[in-house]
Amino acid sequence: MFSRWTNPLRSADRDTVSAVAQAYEAFKAEDWPRAGDLLAAVAARLGGKAAKAAWFDAALAYKFARDWPRAYETGKIAVTYVERGAEEPAYWNLGTAATILRDWDTARDAWAGYGLLPFPGTDQIDAELGPTCVRLADVEEVVWAIRLCPTRARVISVPFDPSRRFGEVVVHDGAPSGERTSGDMTVPVFDEVALFEPSDTATLSVLVTCGPGELEALAESFARRRLGFEVLASRVDLCACCSRSSIHQERHEYDGEQQLFLGAAEEDARTLLDAWAGQRPDTRSWTNLHLA
Repeated sequence: MFSRWTNPLRSADRDTVSAVAQAYEAFKAEDWPRAGDLLAAVAARLGGKAAKAAWFDAALAYKFARDWPRAYETGKIAVTYVERGAEEPAYWNLGTAATILRDWDTARDAWAGYGLLPFPGTDQIDAELGPTCVRLADVEEVVWAIRLCPTRARVISVPFDPSRRFGEVVVHDGAPSGERTSGDMTVPVFDEVALFEPSDTATLSVLVTCGPGELEALAESFARRRLGFEVLASRVDLCACCSRSSIHQERHEYDGEQQLFLGAAEEDARTLLDAWAGQRPDTRSWTNLHLA
């Protein structure tokens, strides 16, 4: 890692060269707070390409440390060394930190600096930029989501892990780590870096019984209300390597007795379940609705 600094630091003093070496030893050891502090300190003593690299990597180290105020501070310096509109990652990292700190003016400027179309307004960015997938931190579960801005997305799957919820808004990384295909649609998978907004929608569990193809009508009724709906049998556990590859998600027809996870208020869930079962009481029924 130190070799890339050899030319930029050829004329630097020995103390500076030593400080850079220590900084990158900490970076390599993934001691992110120490790497960020050392890089930020030495960057102020450098110029040209060496300063550009040091400020970028300092901001990156603070990002990995989830120290968002320091990632923001060093990120604002890092972008002064790069060209606007050229998809420089320094702008993306600054946009992420500014988003988490809810500095929407800086976030908008960072996305424009990266090269994206402007987002009008001055308040929180809440666009609908289409579907994507997000790998939830800690639980490593991949869920479907709708992107609200370049780095935020609202979860529209019902997570199988009980610590996470339908409707959460998460901040995700900018570099994809896998992809998912459903039907004719292929989307990237992004890693979550922070929970931006928790959800008040609890996860419910229910047992339903139905004939072939009849579960689709229930799923559609929840989708029309923008509520969460998952069939437990659809869960697929993958190793870390496979999860970060390209996965084609097959659609299946479920019948018989199935356990569902629902992202909905209990009253809404009961209303939709009763309406669905009442249409064909001879083949459809449900029972045991409770908090998952």
